[in-house]
Amino acid sequence: MILAASNEVAPVVALLGMVLGSVIVVSLLLVKARQSLLVGYFLCGLVLANTGATHWLSDSPEEAISILAELGVVLLMFTLGIEFSLRELMHLKKVVLGGGGAQMVLTTAIGMAVGWALGLSGPGLLVVGFAMALSSTAVSIKSFQDMKQPDSPGARMALGVAIFQDLAVIFFMVVLPSLIGDDAGGLGPVFFALGKGVLFLGLCWVLSLYVVPHLLHAVANSRSRELFTVTVVGLCAVIAWGANWFGLSLALGAFAGGLVVSESIYSHKVLADVLPFKDLFLTVFFVSVGLLIDLGAVWDSLWVIALGVLGIIAIKGFIVAVVARRMGLRFRQALVAAAALSSSGEFSLVLLSRASDLGGLAPEIEQVLLACTAISMALVPTLMKGAGPMGKRLEKWPIFSQRERQNELKDGAQVSALRDHVIICGYGPVGRALHEEMVRLSVAVVVIEMNATTVRDLHKRGVQVLFADATNAQTMSLARIESARALAFTFPEPAMAIEGIRAARGFNPGIVTFARAKFANEVEMLQKEGVHHILHDEVTSGQAMVSAVLGCYSVEE
Repeated sequence: MILAASNEVAPVVALLGMVLGSVIVVSLLLVKARQSLLVGYFLCGLVLANTGATHWLSDSPEEAISILAELGVVLLMFTLGIEFSLRELMHLKKVVLGGGGAQMVLTTAIGMAVGWALGLSGPGLLVVGFAMALSSTAVSIKSFQDMKQPDSPGARMALGVAIFQDLAVIFFMVVLPSLIGDDAGGLGPVFFALGKGVLFLGLCWVLSLYVVPHLLHAVANSRSRELFTVTVVGLCAVIAWGANWFGLSLALGAFAGGLVVSESIYSHKVLADVLPFKDLFLTVFFVSVGLLIDLGAVWDSLWVIALGVLGIIAIKGFIVAVVARRMGLRFRQALVAAAALSSSGEFSLVLLSRASDLGGLAPEIEQVLLACTAISMALVPTLMKGAGPMGKRLEKWPIFSQRERQNELKDGAQVSALRDHVIICGYGPVGRALHEEMVRLSVAVVVIEMNATTVRDLHKRGVQVLFADATNAQTMSLARIESARALAFTFPEPAMAIEGIRAARGFNPGIVTFARAKFANEVEMLQKEGVHHILHDEVTSGQAMVSAVLGCYSVEE
């Protein structure tokens, strides 16, 4: 039995090794050529699937490819769910409901019209129109980060529209089986599917309020990083399985699993642990898309695919640009937002695959749409880089004159809105005293702490606190280190302080740093690292002791 199971898993493991090995080679070449790596990932999958390389793994590698593709989608959906924020939804509600709603309705209607003109009909027509209206959250947000514009008005606009798309696709994924599945027909199956979906999401909501916080609190108190990570991944797996049991897709379940964790006070810790792997998930996802595409079918429909990619980018880009201008963005930022949202997205692929499994799409149509989606996604980083300079030139024309952006499209709430703040690492007696003095002086503060009880208490008091590891670069990014003035490690652990300071300087080389040391050799360590202010506990205690003893004799220092 063990040997049989090993033989079944081996092709998947071998395929993953082949995929990652080829990605390394292609990525090195693309980095030298300064080209988008996403294109390389997609091409790797395309080449591996269509050159016979995967047949070295087994006589029928299709099952391994299918498993790897589903794994890539599930992992990516989980990270997207974690990054989804109800706070952002409330802060961007006008952009989400107004901009996102307008974009979805207009793009879906135009997509359906084009599909009808090409001979499509029935529920499959709605699936195609809806799938083409979705954009790639992962690719657009990553591209904004690569361009050092994560909080620009264009990024906020793209985030608002993406939030609406995520909400809309949850509803559509729930009712999809009742539209084109075996049980399709009439409103009865639709309402039944909605009932199941509402019940599943309701259970997720109950978990997020009454179960997950207590579970994560208990695990966090163990101070075991491994147990915390295992617990989070386990939650994702259980909720994804629960979605499958309800007749929903694993991808939707993984997204819901991320949502369950996203509003917890421990979400920053989860993000800091998971985000370093997000690029790996994105890589596996893009390669898996290439693996699913039949080059023969693509070649037979090459002109259709080329026109499809051009149509998707042009139509969606135009609609988003108009909506963004109506929301008050300058032309340059509206153009960047349009480029970011001009492609189809990862949820498009999930929808198309699900519709094909349910028999709602012919294989040849699925192949064309998969190719259009993958190519348009791969073009997004290049389009975004070109949109800024082009928009800057076009803004000189009177018709494209600047307009004042709305407040909603300024930097988001919570930590992302801070500037010139102090980051306090550790909330022991020293950290508490520093925090209280900063509050008294009206200096903005972010606290990073790993004691779950302390984090929960600070959160209740409205303090901006992250339950995260202060030595992690992702934690520093979440604390907005690039716009902070000072970084203070209030606990006497020089090795951890050095690691955290190195991570911080990667974002903000000029940050003013403070650290504590117990012994003289630790002071030397911190001095070599270039820490600006070092508090030597033995010296400080010695000075305090001298002052106290001299006080007994009424001797002035």
